[in-house]
Amino acid sequence: MTARDTVEVLLARHGTTYAAEAGIRLRNTPQPLYQLLVLSDLLSARIRASVAVSAARALFDHGMRSPRRMAAASWQQRVDALGEGGYRRYDERTATQLGDGARLLLDEYGGDLRRLRAAADGDLDALRAGLRRAPGIGPAGADIFVREVQAVWPETAPYVDGKALQGAERLGLPTSAAKLAELAELVVSAEPPRPAREAGRGGRTDGSGIAVLAAALVRAALDQHVVEDVRAHA
Repeated sequence: MTARDTVEVLLARHGTTYAAEAGIRLRNTPQPLYQLLVLSDLLSARIRASVAVSAARALFDHGMRSPRRMAAASWQQRVDALGEGGYRRYDERTATQLGDGARLLLDEYGGDLRRLRAAADGDLDALRAGLRRAPGIGPAGADIFVREVQAVWPETAPYVDGKALQGAERLGLPTSAAKLAELAELVVSAEPPRPAREAGRGGRTDGSGIAVLAAALVRAALDQHVVEDVRAHA
């Protein structure tokens, strides 16, 4: 089994970004970028990824899709939405962080993370430092955001964080971001054209191959069943 075979199976069976799983149609516009920041906050806690995704969906379903709407919601409304999504262990602290973070984003960037991107001017360390100013976004949260946003902010690519590299190692794949990006490009460029595919789901979508591969590698790092499934089908 070659590395390319492994990547083909991994993308075919587990190639969905966490943003897509949370119902975020990621584009370079303020609202989906903010939703990705919220998701990154939730995913960075010591809680199952599926619970974090469910909690993000619940927040968005309750209308908290923008920093303005998040800031306008009451603390209790945020707690209730998080609880509805199963995010109970950290619900009260996270509800506070989300409110504070939304207000910070409104005050500093007018609610538009593209302004943070412009201020970073291609400097990944500056971008990550800016993200970490948001309450609840530490190194792990910044990693998650950059890992997923590379689908629409190409200057951040290829970005493969430590958790994704763990997944690559478990699957016997290269642990170099550049080599993984090459593999992703080989696989997705060989796919036949498909109409109007959802960004971040199942391979190449608007140059997001490495973002999708990185998310799939994280799944392999978090769940041994993913590794076994890939090996069984490769």
